[in-house]
Amino acid sequence: MSGSNFACHVPECNLKVYINTASTPRTTSFAASTMQRPAVLGFLLACAASLCSSTVITKDGRPIGWDQTVETLTDLPSKDGTVTPNPWHFPDRMSLYRVLIAATDPFMASMGSNTTDSPVWGLPVMLAWEYVSGRLMDPTGTTTCGQESDKSCISPQSWWACESYHTSVLPFLSAAQQGVFGADVQVKMQKPASGEDYCTTYADCATRFPDAMTKWDTFYKDLRATSESDQPDNVKKDTILGLYWTARMSATSACSASQSKYSSEEVALFTAWIDGAEYYAACHHHTNLATAVNLTSPMPSRVLRTGDVAPNIEGLTPEENHTVSILNWMKGINTLFFGAPVRLWKSAMCSVSTREQGRNMMNELVLSPTFPKATFTSMVTELLATC
Repeated sequence: MSGSNFACHVPECNLKVYINTASTPRTTSFAASTMQRPAVLGFLLACAASLCSSTVITKDGRPIGWDQTVETLTDLPSKDGTVTPNPWHFPDRMSLYRVLIAATDPFMASMGSNTTDSPVWGLPVMLAWEYVSGRLMDPTGTTTCGQESDKSCISPQSWWACESYHTSVLPFLSAAQQGVFGADVQVKMQKPASGEDYCTTYADCATRFPDAMTKWDTFYKDLRATSESDQPDNVKKDTILGLYWTARMSATSACSASQSKYSSEEVALFTAWIDGAEYYAACHHHTNLATAVNLTSPMPSRVLRTGDVAPNIEGLTPEENHTVSILNWMKGINTLFFGAPVRLWKSAMCSVSTREQGRNMMNELVLSPTFPKATFTSMVTELLATC
């Protein structure tokens, strides 16, 4: 088979990348030719995040919907001494995050001095984007849930809402079980009015998703101990972020059936985003509020439909089109090289020191357009040499 060149144009970064596939057989180690892949993928994502902006997902410096949330556990709905939030009501689901952030903030001092430095902020930011982009509405169109006339409704038919359920309800139930909100706090989520079968209690969720719940339990159990240890702050930070990402990336298959309700283009967007998250998880990336907003704002402002091919998707801004193109390209390259780019990056993130450098590199790439991106490849190579 003859080789081929893949070109990716990134005008904002003044970059044109060519990858030749002819010289690397499957049985070789990808050493020199793929050493630069994590760098390429990393700064392409960074270009998309730092130099583009589109969807408005904040209001007054907080995620959209924050002004509709409650501040304390006692302000959530309750019945007979049991807290009973309705996770199918947008303000209630966003409130789960606000209460959780407030309860865990005392243990997040190693993250920084700002009240928005907790890595948990990445979750409500994602929910805000899903809300404003219409991804929480009923994808079948058989109900008005999520539409303008019923905007606060979260549809249990939505794939994105299902995925969000497992990164909002599960960590909240785990936190209650581990005493994060105080002793003997009982929580039971309200079921969808339409009757879909979602777990509603800690015991129920732990039975259905034992791996995910165990990882969230471990996060809360070790969070206090780590924050109160005599370790240096950078070690505390790395440990807490590692625990958080391990829990956040714990996957369930509960939502897979909902994929059939979406176009292949929308499904590809989600799977490509998950692939990109592997890079941030590996370096224990610090998803505070500012960074999370920078990463999420350029995501497409509506659900993708059949025939939506970036960079020419009608109704999306050039920045949104560019982000879809880059995410799809990243997914394609990682598939083409059998996962080698992700594996190499993970290999480089082998210690507290290299992960700290990796976080700094990713932050510079995301937040600073003047960062000398050409040096990224050599920096990754140097990190690998220390492992």
